[in-house]
Amino acid sequence: MSTVIHPSISLPVEREVKAAIEGQRALAAYLATHFETQHIQIFDEQNEAHRVELPTSALRLLIDILAELAAGNAVQVVPVHAELTTQEAADLLNVSRPHLIKLLESGELSYHKTGKHRRVRFADLMDYKNRRTTASEQAMALLAEQAQALRTGYE
Repeated sequence: MSTVIHPSISLPVEREVKAAIEGQRALAAYLATHFETQHIQIFDEQNEAHRVELPTSALRLLIDILAELAAGNAVQVVPVHAELTTQEAADLLNVSRPHLIKLLESGELSYHKTGKHRRVRFADLMDYKNRRTTASEQAMALLAEQAQALRTGYE
């Protein structure tokens, strides 16, 4: 199964940010429940209400999305089991495609082939990204310790 990651993502405009802030607050106030589903109302162009039943987990995800929009960030939802092209994976890591290919070929990041094309599972990509972030944080902590031990003025 291949999922296309659409590059046409835009930052929210001021009106959307304000609506996201209000929506996030309103939804969060009503989600202190242990029910598996929630009922919400959606109003159409004629201002007629339509009742919709949604999983509570989806509404929690919506609150997270609204929080990101409220902060002025663009949001994209990617299924955990999505398979990405090498370019999509490189874009998500903010690296070049040739660098990503080196990561794949060296075994640092797992992939599989679909015909002649390499595919990277989104979950594997996020696992690699988390490992990279952890290693970077550990290296920075070690450098800070060394700087303090050597009294180089970075206290």
